Amino acid sequence: MKEFLLVFRRDYRTKELQPTTEQMNKHLKHWRDWYISLAAEGKLAMPIQRWDPEGRVLRQNLTVANGSYAEVKESIRGIIIIKANDYDHAVAIAQRAPVLELGGTVEIRMAV
Repeated sequence: MKEFLLVFRRDYRTKELQPTTEQMNKHLKHWRDWYISLAAEGKLAMPIQRWDPEGRVLRQNLTVANGSYAEVKESIRGIIIIKANDYDHAVAIAQRAPVLELGGTVEIRMAV
C-alpha cells in the first residue's frame, strides 16, 4: 500500500456558511466515527492531528502574512495520511470525509 495525504479545506470565514452548535456537534461525531473506522481498517498511516485555522503564509519576497490562505475564503483545517492501493482507492476513502458535508474539499496527494 502507498501513503496518501488528504488535505481538508472549508470556508471557515463566511458567517452564513457556518453550522449551528447542534450541527457542529453532529459533524464532529462524524469525524470521530470516520477516524475510528479508518484506524480499525488499517488505513490510517499516522495519528490524527488538528491544525489551527490561522497559520502564516511566507511569500517569495520573505514577507509573512497572517492566515493560511491567500485571496480565498477556504483554509486548511486538517490533514491526515492514509494507506491506499492507488488514487482510485484513496478517492474512495476520501469520499467518506465529513468535510464534504459542509461544502468543503479534500485534496489528495500520493507520496512518491
